Amino acid sequence: MSISVHRCGFVNRVGLGSTPVTDYVEDFASGLNVLAPRAWLDDDSGRLALSGDWSFRLSPTVADAPDDLKDPDTSGWDTIAVPGHWQLSGYGAPAYTNVVYPFPLEPPYVPTDNPTGDYVRTVTVPADWDGARIVLRFEGVDSRFAVYVNGSAVGWSSGSRLPSEFDVTELVAPGKDVQIAVRVHQWSVGSYVEDQDMWWLSGIFREVNLLALRPDAPTDIFVKAAWDHIDGAGTLLVESDVPGIVSVPELQLELPTGEHTRVDGVQPWSAEVPRLYDAVLRTAGGEVRLRIGFRTVAIVDGIFTVNGNRVLFNGVNRHEFHPDRGRTLTEQDMLDDVLIMKRAGINAVRTSHYPPHPHFLSLCDEYGLYVIDECDLESHGFGYEPQPPKLPNPVMDPRFRDDLVDRMRRTVHRDKNHPSIVIWSLGNECGTGSNLKDMYDAVKELDPSRPVHYERDTEAEFVDIYSRMYTSPEGCAEIGADTSLYRNLPFILCEYGHAMGNGPGGLLDYREVFEKYPRCQGGFIWEFIDHGLRTTIDGREVYAYGGDFGETIHDGNFVCDGLLFPDRTPSPGMHEYVKVIEPLRIVADGNRVAITNRYEVLDTSHLQFTLKVEAEGELVAGGGLPVPVIAPGETVTVELPPGVEAQRERSESWLTVTAELKEATSWADAGHRVAWGQIRLDEPAPVAAVPAGSPAEGTVGVQGINIVDLQNIRLDVWRAPIDNDAIPGVAAAWREQGLHRVQHRVVSQGERDGAWEVVTRTAPPALQWGLRSTWRWTAVDNGVVLELSVVPEGLFPEVLPRLGITFELPKVERVEWFGTGPNEAYVDTRAAAAVGKYSATVAELQTPYVRPQENGHRIDTRWAQLDGLRIEAVNELFGLTVRDWTTHALETASHTPDLVPGDTTYVTLDIAQTGVGTAACGPALPDRDKLKTAPATLTLRFTTA
Repeated sequence: MSISVHRCGFVNRVGLGSTPVTDYVEDFASGLNVLAPRAWLDDDSGRLALSGDWSFRLSPTVADAPDDLKDPDTSGWDTIAVPGHWQLSGYGAPAYTNVVYPFPLEPPYVPTDNPTGDYVRTVTVPADWDGARIVLRFEGVDSRFAVYVNGSAVGWSSGSRLPSEFDVTELVAPGKDVQIAVRVHQWSVGSYVEDQDMWWLSGIFREVNLLALRPDAPTDIFVKAAWDHIDGAGTLLVESDVPGIVSVPELQLELPTGEHTRVDGVQPWSAEVPRLYDAVLRTAGGEVRLRIGFRTVAIVDGIFTVNGNRVLFNGVNRHEFHPDRGRTLTEQDMLDDVLIMKRAGINAVRTSHYPPHPHFLSLCDEYGLYVIDECDLESHGFGYEPQPPKLPNPVMDPRFRDDLVDRMRRTVHRDKNHPSIVIWSLGNECGTGSNLKDMYDAVKELDPSRPVHYERDTEAEFVDIYSRMYTSPEGCAEIGADTSLYRNLPFILCEYGHAMGNGPGGLLDYREVFEKYPRCQGGFIWEFIDHGLRTTIDGREVYAYGGDFGETIHDGNFVCDGLLFPDRTPSPGMHEYVKVIEPLRIVADGNRVAITNRYEVLDTSHLQFTLKVEAEGELVAGGGLPVPVIAPGETVTVELPPGVEAQRERSESWLTVTAELKEATSWADAGHRVAWGQIRLDEPAPVAAVPAGSPAEGTVGVQGINIVDLQNIRLDVWRAPIDNDAIPGVAAAWREQGLHRVQHRVVSQGERDGAWEVVTRTAPPALQWGLRSTWRWTAVDNGVVLELSVVPEGLFPEVLPRLGITFELPKVERVEWFGTGPNEAYVDTRAAAAVGKYSATVAELQTPYVRPQENGHRIDTRWAQLDGLRIEAVNELFGLTVRDWTTHALETASHTPDLVPGDTTYVTLDIAQTGVGTAACGPALPDRDKLKTAPATLTLRFTTA
């Protein structure tokens, strides 16, 4: 392969000569003396891994960096691990911004205070590399870097999440030592197009390798393997820069490169059945190992298909992240991500907003995930339109054109052989401009077999898929119903269901739209994982977010908006998403069970079905459920075994049907739950009458119920704002209405109609509204019954955060309850909540959101046992929240370790609570899920053991 010098107009003045100047840092080009992009290959070329300890020196500015890389004396330098980020190795500090740049917008200029890290490593070139072309390859360096080898300036490159290769053959000698020096700059003109809602982290964060490319060895290959769903045949064409023979032993196939061949009897590749064929390309100079997946991507009548089947993307956006290593991931980290996705039923990944490590794509090939591979491009901080006094976005600026097109070409070339990649994406949140159209044309020139995505092409002028972010379900339905819109292109939500803090809510609404309108082909949750960096604040280990490292400009905890916590523990939002996207629908059909197969290509022969019946939470029957094999898209109705029918007479009996893997797969053990459904067998009982008793005079009141030792009982209308309350200003409006600071007044109390009746008024200072509550207490055996009625008065708020009662108990260790669980659930996040009997410690009931907020609510509780206290719903069900700290403590905490248990347990029993939604970045909460202020009642029985 010949060296390709990028069009950059490079001369020695750019900082690789005798004087250290900053010209190349602010050059609009991609690099100098960088080899032409090529495919990432698994070949037998010589490889010397340069991961490990390098000598390191950090200078605060480019001018402060000594001009000594031609012959550096590293005896006084520090040591740093490569790959890695220097901010996570004790040099400087991370900084987080979502949209805004942490430096002035004046491209191509960057701050003079531009931290510059110098890396030096000396290794011995293997003696048997004689006669080979020796190439130095960097998989990823943030943000721009220059390379010196044995004192000679080699070149420079940018494009942080893209590889760069340099030919150093003339500068090294096999069997001899070689000194490699790399100067890395935190800021460069490339930073203007790498504004990707993540931590700003610098350094050599992916692997570095020294390669020996033998003469006549292939260095660039394009595997083109298709499958015809009509005749079931595959076709194969392998293009190579060096001719050779491709051998596919399993297919008994040998064919020369450049020859297009029909292949009968192949199985196609899909996310559900990721069939790969091992192959080898042999040339006179070497071999390349290939993994071939036969599959065809097409758009037919407005529908995106793979192998002729409509695809529904149940996807996630995935940044590369680890709480200790930032964007430096191990192969185990990547495998962990893929296994989590597969076990969750996730079938697609958008690589937001840059190409991931190539090993991750190989795992997607192997385990089966559809991929939208996105270019290393985002310039959100410029805004979308060049309205004065704004500068034009780089996608509109001709000075950036060549670099952006080059980034797109590098993306396609590196990743073109992955069958998992079904869509290319030009980038993210850059507005529109002619540079994007040129990028689109470059993709189509290189690879016309895959469609191209870009969300900000709002009129679908130069894309093959229409895409939006955070559109409401109603808006999605409008697009799905009108095929005249946007050239009848397939429609996806490249981002939706913003998983920040407690949420996302309302995912079932999207599923219904995706399944109703064929053109609406799913979407990608934002995002996969919280980006909390593990650090220590005030002696306590926390997950840090924006501002925790002293940044003057930051976006707070907006960096923590994932389905997984930073340590990859699934959040309640992940459990909800798993349930919403599960591949089977299991519902009641009269006295039978209807099971629908929502797989794309799989039937249900790999699954086994079980059932269990619980009455009042106690198991009373169980066993296998015979279910015929269900083809994709089909529904069968199954008769219930006779023993199940007999349980209908029991009080509150529930049937749970579960589909599990019969046998282990590469991604899960046998018995892994794939889907489940619950059906109530009995008819709900009529509302029970309040039991007769005597007034609880002298033992109950607003301040306490001595019979059962409830302390400080009062009406509760406030919750610690969740991110979906705080960011869109909902919580601010609640504060204006005084909901966070209500006061309580006893209006009257005394015996009335056989009960001890207390009337209270709950109202904020300075405002003219309140809630008048009537508390009727009746003593019964071992306890009391509370009949609570609440009536709003005056100019009351339209919506309340919550409405219920709260009280305090001496320290409670464990809670048992009959209701929904095992995880928290709210009115719009209850798909994953199964009715049953559960037990947990109070600590286990808490959800450790990185920024503390309302959590731990169990909706529709029937009864709860808190040590010696039992609480029962007499008619209306209640929401249960139990904590070891107050709502105020929860609201004012910055990190989870700020919450310290004391000797008191705080209990809230909700009549109702407003839903959680996804309004931190998405549509407002629908009226259906808002707690409208209106008269309400709650009847509870409190007893002691």
